Amino acid sequence: MKEITPSSSVPDWLTRFAAALKNGDAAGAAALFADDGYWRDLVSFTWNIITLEGRPAITDMLRARLGDVQPDGFMPGDRDGWFTFETARGRGTGHVRLKDGKAFTLLTALMELKGFEEKSGPSRELGVQHGAIRNRVTWTDRRQADANELGYGRQPFVLVIGGGQGGIGLGARLKRLGVPALIVDRNPRPGDAWRNRYKSLCLHDPVWYDHLPYLPFPDHWPIYTPKDKMGDWLESYVKIMELDYWSSTACKGASWDEVRQEWTVIVEREGNPVTMKPRHIVLATGMSGFPEIPRLPGAEKFRGKQHHSSAHPGGEGWAGKRCVVVGSNNSAHDIAADLWEHGADVTMLQRSPTLVMRAETLARNRPLYSEEAVASGITTDIADLTVASMPYGALPAASQPTVARIKQEDAAFYDRLRAAGFQLTFGEDETGIGPMYLRRGSGYYIDVGASDLIADGKIKLRSGVEVSHLTEDAVVLKDGSALEADLVVYATGYGSMNQWAGELISPEVADRVGKCWGLGSGTAKDPGPWEGELRNMWKPTAQENLWFHGGNLMQSRLYSRFLALQLKARLEGLPTPVYGKAPVHHRA
Repeated sequence: MKEITPSSSVPDWLTRFAAALKNGDAAGAAALFADDGYWRDLVSFTWNIITLEGRPAITDMLRARLGDVQPDGFMPGDRDGWFTFETARGRGTGHVRLKDGKAFTLLTALMELKGFEEKSGPSRELGVQHGAIRNRVTWTDRRQADANELGYGRQPFVLVIGGGQGGIGLGARLKRLGVPALIVDRNPRPGDAWRNRYKSLCLHDPVWYDHLPYLPFPDHWPIYTPKDKMGDWLESYVKIMELDYWSSTACKGASWDEVRQEWTVIVEREGNPVTMKPRHIVLATGMSGFPEIPRLPGAEKFRGKQHHSSAHPGGEGWAGKRCVVVGSNNSAHDIAADLWEHGADVTMLQRSPTLVMRAETLARNRPLYSEEAVASGITTDIADLTVASMPYGALPAASQPTVARIKQEDAAFYDRLRAAGFQLTFGEDETGIGPMYLRRGSGYYIDVGASDLIADGKIKLRSGVEVSHLTEDAVVLKDGSALEADLVVYATGYGSMNQWAGELISPEVADRVGKCWGLGSGTAKDPGPWEGELRNMWKPTAQENLWFHGGNLMQSRLYSRFLALQLKARLEGLPTPVYGKAPVHHRA
């Protein structure tokens, strides 16, 4: 993500761009972009998360929005390509990359709303009223009142359904902005979504990539966080950030009142029904829907145990047993290695090619998230916005050289896997994990040890073949061969996140919204055309006042800011005309 031309030309470009905007010259501003240029806006101009491709699209947006936005105050920053700016409603940060003197990529991101800034540093609260005061209301009194009233008599403005890392991070953003929000989760304790997984699970991304908003991990934290340690951190975070969080609470249903512009939501809290009337619902249930479990002939006859990877408790008790793991993505590799470590006879069934990259190699190729980056003054915010400044449409060309280098660096590693019969891919256009994650959310493994077990034959492998059926004691493949089994683990992925909207609200709402995640239109019949952004994530959807929040820890941290600002603006009654809102979808 280096500048395409020397950064000394950026101030001149910025001056000309700011002048065109101030004069209302949409076409003149668009003419400062390259023919194949991109403008990615995070809420500041469009009240949306949107990428504009090419001068006509940029011109159209500016003609529609300049009168309301009133951009001004453009100032170059201390780092190459960066600048700050103001709009009628807020303050923003931007970044531009130039090609032949014109903008190839432009990022504009709303960072705060004028008059509704977060209290921090010099503006932090005193915390106590000094003096002798009768019937003093203490911090404990206020927190207890929140616990007793919010969700019962006093309604939350935002109900966040899902109290994992995404819901917790968003809750912290909303808390700092003064947005009344309640987080509900069906597990007994914050962090249980991590604790309930198999014991050997660790994060595959390094610590610098995984901070939560406002509260980074301490500098002694391990590079790869064990899952129980992560669970405990999330639980502590809820307490430290003073979040309003209901555990052991399941959402039973929700309906939208068009006239009153509010939701009616029924939850069951510790066995008792509670009805709430929030204005907004955020589904923070991850980035996926329900576990996809194949319906195999003979499954009901199988005498062993079967479960989806999401329900895998660990390899304990399977020593000497025959285990088949169906799938070859992250969970499949982790579970296969976990079973092998506990003495099981493990076979991985790889049905299609898989993208594999070593964790150490990926870490070397993420210079923005490293100890060296921290030492050079690259904050987490700078790293996040730098990543966000690369439009998804420009990402493949930027990724291909890195993937080519990794293939060369780790050639011996890949040769060993191929020799074991493992089928490899590096993405449909040789672009690696990043674009594959955005397009599919699956299809890859970040290697933390299982690949060596496969290459050495310690984890057996059958590749390029599908399951035909199950018998009482075997998995039969379509080539006629059979794998004797005591356990079958289906590491077969998940459906779309909008399945949660279908279950909690209605199938009609799920159909109207369309699919979540991936780069496309979201209809079942036609996944295109590509829209330039992840479908329905962190931005207004076709269902009023329904939002989706998820992704990995980095994405949850970054985009929770922009989702929280959109919700804060609506709480304060600010005009939020959405440009380029997602269309209503229909059942195919």
